[in-house]
Amino acid sequence: MTDPNAIQPSELDQLPDRDPEETAEWQASLDAVTEAAGPHRAAYLMRRTLERAEGAGIALPKLLETDYVNSIPTAAEPAVPGDEAMEQRITAWNRWNAAAMVTRGSKYGVGGHIATFASAAWLYETGFNHFFKGKEADGSGDQLYIQGHASPGIYARAFLDGRLTEEQLDNFRREAGGNGLPSYPHPRRLPWLWEFPTVSMGLGPLSAIYQARFNRYLTNRGIKDTSASHVWAFLGDGEMDEPESTAALALAAREELDNLTFVINCNLQRLDGPVRANFKIVQELEAQFRGAGWNVIKTLWGTAWDELFQLDTTGALVRRLRQVPDAQIQTYQTRDAAYIRQDFFGADPALAEMAKLLSDDKILECFHFSRGGHESRKVYAAYKAAVEHKGAPTVILAQTVKGHTLGEGFASKNANHQMKKLTVDEFKNMRDLLELPIKDSDFVDGVVPYGHPGADSPEVRYLQERRAALGGPAPARRVHPVAPLPAPAEKAFASFDKGSGSQNVATTMAFVRLVKDLVRDKETGKRWVPIVPDEARTFGMESLFPSLGIYSPKGQTYEPVDRDQLMYYKEAQNGQILNEGITEAGSMADFIAASTSYATHGETMIPFYIFYSMFGWQRTADQMWQLGDQLGRGFLVGATAGRTTLTGEGLQHADGHSPVIAATNPAALTYDPAFAYEVAVIVKDGLRRMYGEAAPGEDQNVFYYLTVYNEPLPQPAKPSVDGIDEGIVKGLYRFNTAESAGITPPANAPRIQLLGSGTAIHWALKAQQLLAEEWGVAADVWSATSWSELRRDALEADEALLRGEERMPFVRQALQGAEGPVLAVSDYMRQVPDQIAQWVEQDWSSLGADGFGLSDTREAARRHFGVDAESIVVAALAQLAGRGEVKATAVKEARAKYGL
Repeated sequence: MTDPNAIQPSELDQLPDRDPEETAEWQASLDAVTEAAGPHRAAYLMRRTLERAEGAGIALPKLLETDYVNSIPTAAEPAVPGDEAMEQRITAWNRWNAAAMVTRGSKYGVGGHIATFASAAWLYETGFNHFFKGKEADGSGDQLYIQGHASPGIYARAFLDGRLTEEQLDNFRREAGGNGLPSYPHPRRLPWLWEFPTVSMGLGPLSAIYQARFNRYLTNRGIKDTSASHVWAFLGDGEMDEPESTAALALAAREELDNLTFVINCNLQRLDGPVRANFKIVQELEAQFRGAGWNVIKTLWGTAWDELFQLDTTGALVRRLRQVPDAQIQTYQTRDAAYIRQDFFGADPALAEMAKLLSDDKILECFHFSRGGHESRKVYAAYKAAVEHKGAPTVILAQTVKGHTLGEGFASKNANHQMKKLTVDEFKNMRDLLELPIKDSDFVDGVVPYGHPGADSPEVRYLQERRAALGGPAPARRVHPVAPLPAPAEKAFASFDKGSGSQNVATTMAFVRLVKDLVRDKETGKRWVPIVPDEARTFGMESLFPSLGIYSPKGQTYEPVDRDQLMYYKEAQNGQILNEGITEAGSMADFIAASTSYATHGETMIPFYIFYSMFGWQRTADQMWQLGDQLGRGFLVGATAGRTTLTGEGLQHADGHSPVIAATNPAALTYDPAFAYEVAVIVKDGLRRMYGEAAPGEDQNVFYYLTVYNEPLPQPAKPSVDGIDEGIVKGLYRFNTAESAGITPPANAPRIQLLGSGTAIHWALKAQQLLAEEWGVAADVWSATSWSELRRDALEADEALLRGEERMPFVRQALQGAEGPVLAVSDYMRQVPDQIAQWVEQDWSSLGADGFGLSDTREAARRHFGVDAESIVVAALAQLAGRGEVKATAVKEARAKYGL
């Protein structure tokens, strides 16, 4: 493996050597020590020498940094294949149209960003012209994570290519009419173009790492050869402050993901000002990535700087570049030559002498325009080095000017992220700078025109020829025509219908048992992707270790300590389980990659990600929104669910609200099953809808969220009730009546309907007995498997009514004719069952676990929150007393009887 921290000779070639003979002597001494005493002695002496230099105050780069110069000097740059002049013209048109699109849209007040693409144009154009493989290339093509704020430039290129119309550009950020363009990369909104959502910032880099890793997973498991695919993530230097941006750097290096390249646009600016005003973000990022084990390529200065580096015979220029903070670099961008002579060159006598040899125009060319990220030759050299590097991922730190070519009013100004338009005069200056054939008369009524050289112009032909050679348009999302997956054998699901008899089984264990059967299916078993963040044993999944194996690209290079046990810890290169360690964010990134493999790779995978329910939506809801945007499919499983079920763990573990957060996600189908057979029915229906034959009008691009519990309880047999499967899927069915439960209520007994979800149904069933035996009340018990699906159906019914269509919500249909009031209870806050209150015709009341959790036994916690069976009895009596159906004193008597 190539050492990514090693300083390559090419990095030093950028700096002139004033005494090559002396340098050679030092190098020969090191070689002699290595040969005579071995590499360890040589390394020891080098460390001690560096410590001595540091102690003496000699200014040296830190061990994880190189000087503030290009990694690849001009002399070592490979020739760029193709027509550079043609690519320059294409880039000019794209710069123009990106700025025109945002400016024209500014009259509607919809926003937009101009400066980001202006700085990054060559970073994208070089890739599109020479590197980014399309969907017709080998494998699945490349995966491109586009920086969200640069989207106008991507739209501009698609317009030049004929993939977008002028009307669509004019509808940038105005989608309601049906022919608009979303603000950022949103696959759900523009599914033929965008593959990966990258805003919110920070999610792009994290997802890119796990996408590259999932590509290797598919290859190593024999699902698909993805070795020709490369993952490119385009990021901003300010974005790297997001913790997700750097959370998985070590994983990428540890697994040697040389199919991954980060391109960080170091324009030194974030949204409000400099990224590191008093420091140097490039040096900081270099150290961070080198320390994590990445290959680092710095592309900082354009060719105009070559003359300055040749004149630097004392190293003064390199020292000064290392000293100047980023904010001052920005200031130089906006000041005249006299200021730069005094402030930059005047800081050192040797530099002052150098400046005498430079014209004002030369100084301004270097400090105002010449950045490595603005030259196709330098970007090409960096990209070529990146894709050829083996054994580690690569990060390219490309220095640019934010607002480049947009004029003095934009370049490096602190406010340029919020600046949405150029004036006509600024556009004319930009036109002249870019040498575009746009006439003054084309500005009709002060409106900037779009520019296009013509569908059959040399520029468009060249662009399309380059893309054809690379495998078609990019970016592009394509859902390959794949046959629906066959349904697994019915036996796997039907085995739960008979219940567990005298055995107590938690619904978490029931789900794991179901998956164990499903992964054995000959047709679809290999498609399952089990994902867990270092809690497999908590969820009873360790039995899957030896049979499925834990994925590791290294296989198992050691003998596991439990090798002599039946359920030993088995890692394998073709392992099926993704056990990510303690990272919910990483596990969600895994899930997103697997859940969208049907589009990215044309390979349908069935991921299930099981986690502590409290640490899922609460921690990673932003990624779950990203999952919905990316049209992912699969099963999220919130285990050890509920506010009172996870005994003893306390406030930070007590989930009383994940269904509330899940209900805010339009793509999430949220279920809170009470019994094992309900879990089986829901999973079976999910497999049908997402991977099989969806019903007409059903959206397949959804994902399921199931809450499952760790409390071992008897699992009843599936009732023989007509339409029970429909009720489970739609969210509500009657589990029993007082009579079918073996209760004989008195004649004309008051009746109440108890609705329970998840583990709460067991408290409702106990309350049913107490109400009958001690208070003469008949209660029917209903299982509410999904409050949010009931609400979603009711909202759709309301919308239908507004269109003049008669439709009754399912919850009203199910409860139609049910006697008495309704009392709903769950192990979540009352807001969860209250979602359906307005559509229930009967009198409504609810109980829930509102507030923070606490450490105690399940029984004590339930009493604390007022959701245990006795509390349900008191609440039921209160409802009936309010209706005059039981004596008012019954409520007080019950409270005293149960110690409430």
